[in-house]
Order: sequence, then structure tokens, then C-alpha cells
Amino acid sequence: MKYTAQEVMQYVEEENVKFIRLAFCDVYGRQKNISIMPGELRRAFTDGMAFDASAIAGFGGEVRSDLFLRPDPSTLSELPWRAENGKVVRMFCDITQPDGSVFEADARHLLRTAVEEAKAAGYAFSFGAEMEFYLFKTDENGAPTAEPYDHAGYMDIAPMDKGENVRREICLTLEQMGIRPESSHHEEGPGQNEIDFRYSDPLTAADNAVTFRAVVQTIAGRSGLWADFSPKPLSDAPGSGLHINLSVRGGTGADPMPAVIAGLLEHACDITVFLNPCRESYLRLGSSKAPGYITWSSQNRSQLIRVPAAQGEYRRVELRSPDPAANPYIAFALLIQAGLDGLRRSLPLPPSADLNLYEASAEQLKAFRRLPASLEEARAAAASSAFVRDHLPPVILAAYSGS
Repeated sequence: MKYTAQEVMQYVEEENVKFIRLAFCDVYGRQKNISIMPGELRRAFTDGMAFDASAIAGFGGEVRSDLFLRPDPSTLSELPWRAENGKVVRMFCDITQPDGSVFEADARHLLRTAVEEAKAAGYAFSFGAEMEFYLFKTDENGAPTAEPYDHAGYMDIAPMDKGENVRREICLTLEQMGIRPESSHHEEGPGQNEIDFRYSDPLTAADNAVTFRAVVQTIAGRSGLWADFSPKPLSDAPGSGLHINLSVRGGTGADPMPAVIAGLLEHACDITVFLNPCRESYLRLGSSKAPGYITWSSQNRSQLIRVPAAQGEYRRVELRSPDPAANPYIAFALLIQAGLDGLRRSLPLPPSADLNLYEASAEQLKAFRRLPASLEEARAAAASSAFVRDHLPPVILAAYSGS
């Protein structure tokens, strides 16, 4: 349900809500929040709540550090793991300067702008996420260890799969928060799990991805476990991906999907650092179903872009390079802009790479462009990209390119 500000205030009063969390993300997609009491809620909606941004990654230093959080009432959600007597709710926020102008490092606003540009061009994008994570045991002090929770394999069942109950609790919690998981299962790695989401509009999908990480970490912690969303937590096991499913509707001519895929391929190298922002991201790419080349094909899981065998409303493309360390707001915004560029320029779709790239010969691989092989390569590609400069503010580009 999408609430208005007035409905939120009524809900808080009628449902005995005692704390309201105003949530936002730093430039790298890590969720932050401040809590306010119900008596401050009206002020939050009308004037915003001031906070010190000097210690938030990518938000600048001590100079001009005052920023304001303005809650989006449509994102109201109860945190079901909190006490029933004295509920806690959460809303995502827009971030503004003291004069009310947009804060340029607000990635959520960046995504909203991309959605509006797509709408103005006659297109609507949808996203669904498939996010992988590891569950590790903790020591006697509750600190994470490197020991996986189990040693099950792909889609194994209990008792080999010890994460079954944890995933079930995660899915039920997400449902209580209005988020629709589609499926869940054990992944290939020891202690590795995956939960997939039904597609939704870009802003909701990004909010859900951020919420998902928080829910998983909370439920894992309550189970005495540590949930790890890093790209390559174990050197001898598969890395974790954030597979992004994307679809587009609209336009008055031919099927828009080929031009969208062409746009994604055209700009894949330049935007890699925003999809794979960690040094260890590049230990994952190129192995264990993680792509290393800029290619596409139908149903082929060795490719950067896979076109699944789905029809109707489920027709989509799957981008397989991103990992869970990515900021979903920035990732989705750049993917929309790349797709729009392909549509505006009517970029032709290159031939599909209908072979297993993990088993291809060196001679065969010479025909394809590589994704950046290191964080330094990815940063350099972004820093020199006119496309990235056109669609990201300098403060975000600087945070990711190291400039």
C-alpha cells in the first residue's frame, strides 16, 4: 500500500508506533538511518530532519555538512521483528540541502530522474533482483568466522541444507513488509543462498534490494549467524552475484529490447565499477557463472547478458555481472540510461555468442571485448567515459573512480 503523509501520521497514532526510522543510503548503497519519535513526524514531512553528513561516505567533509532527510510516505513499512507493543516503522528518505534543493549524491533521486527521463521518452523499465549471500557461523563473542553454516550444494535440501529455516523466516518477514520474494534455494557454495524477487518498478526494486540486505542480516544475527554479501568471501568457492533482470515496455515502433541490450553492451565496460565496486569483485568475474566478456546469448549462463526462455510479462534480459556490493539505485539508474541510449541511437544488436565462454579457446575469445579485469581498470574506464559523466554527478563519479 502506498501511503500519503497524512495517512502515515494516522497510522502511527492508531498502531501505537513509538519509533520512526528515517532510512537512506550512503554513496556506496550502505543503509543508514536516524530514529525519531512520533511527535517529530509532522516536522519531518514539512521541513525535513537535519543530520550531520560529514561522516557519511561520499557525502563530503565537515564543510557544509548539514543535510536534511525528507521521508517518502509511500515507503512506510513496519519492522516486524520489533516488539508489537511499541512498533517501529521505516521510511526511505530524499536528501536535500538546507535550502530544499536536491543533494547531488542522493542516489535515490538519481534513479528517480532516470525513471522520469524514460517516461518522457515513452518507456517504462522494470527490475527484478536475484541476490546471493553466504551464511557463516559466529564465534563465542558473536563475531563472524570463515566457517560456512553448511556444506550443501546447489538446490540441496535439508538436512544438508541448514539454511532452509533461515531463508523461510527471511521470506516470511519480507512478505510482512510488503515485499514479494518469488523463490529461494541453496546455491553452489558452502553456506551460500539465493532469494529472488518478483519484478517491480525501478525505485521500488532498489528500495527492496536495500531492505533485503537489512532483513537478511537481521534474521541471520537472530539465528546466531553472519550474513555476508561480499562478492568473493571464500577464495575456493563461487562468488556471490546480484543478477539483475530488466524489462522495458513502450515505444511506438519495433520491439525495444534489442536496442536496450545493445545499449547495455555498448556501455558495459564504462559502468562496471558501479556494478562491481570492490577489489574482490574482480576475483569473481570470469569464473563460476560470473561473466568475463561483453557478450549476450539466449539462455546461456556464461554470458554477460542472458535472455531467459520466458514469454509475455516475464520476458526480460538478465545482466549477470553485478554483485551485492553495488548500490542498486546507481546500478539501476545507469542501466536505464544505457538502455535509453541504445533506443535513442537505434543501436544494432551484435550477433549472439552461442558458445560456452568458460570452455572457449583463446582464439575464440579474441573476438569479444573483456570486462575490466581489476578495480583499477574499471575505475579508469568510468573516469574517461563521457556517458558516465553525462549521467552521474561529479561527487559520485569521484567516489567510485578514486579521483
